[in-house]
Amino acid sequence: MAESMRSLNRLVWTALIAASIALGAFLVIPIGPVPISMQPLFVFLAGMILGPKHGLAAVGLYVLAGIAGLPVFSGGGAGLGHAIGPTGGYLLGFLLSPLLTGQIRDADGPVRWLPGLFWGLMAMVLIYGIGAVWLKLALDFTWGKTFAVGVIPFAPWDELKVVVAIFVTRHLQRLELLPE
Repeated sequence: MAESMRSLNRLVWTALIAASIALGAFLVIPIGPVPISMQPLFVFLAGMILGPKHGLAAVGLYVLAGIAGLPVFSGGGAGLGHAIGPTGGYLLGFLLSPLLTGQIRDADGPVRWLPGLFWGLMAMVLIYGIGAVWLKLALDFTWGKTFAVGVIPFAPWDELKVVVAIFVTRHLQRLELLPE
């Protein structure tokens, strides 16, 4: 019975985080033509809260919902065309990100700041690396324009989101609310 409750708890958390990522597409800070969304915060939380495997499942559920036609991508976008369009690399980076941020959940004991910052920044490098290459190829940009449009305006905000994700994860852990 205890195992089935743990499975149900993890399933609920997985769905909740997938829905939060979708909601993050609509929580934006308008800074110009491309707004800053809250999606990365929830992507970082996927791995930190659920661990690598279930974090990947949560982000995968979000991506599949968007490909299936639900308007969950940035700006209410949906469909396969959006997923493989110019920002598709960032979605792929989102999908792989929990494999890195989830490393802080593999260790026993409390979530610590330094490993959290390390794995969060590595996830950012992964997201921006894949996203920038994809963006450059899709729009035939120079590297300078790619970084100016697809990395530089977002990186400082995403660093802050890593810090918030660690804080939230530590808080949930103190309250003993994290799934096992």
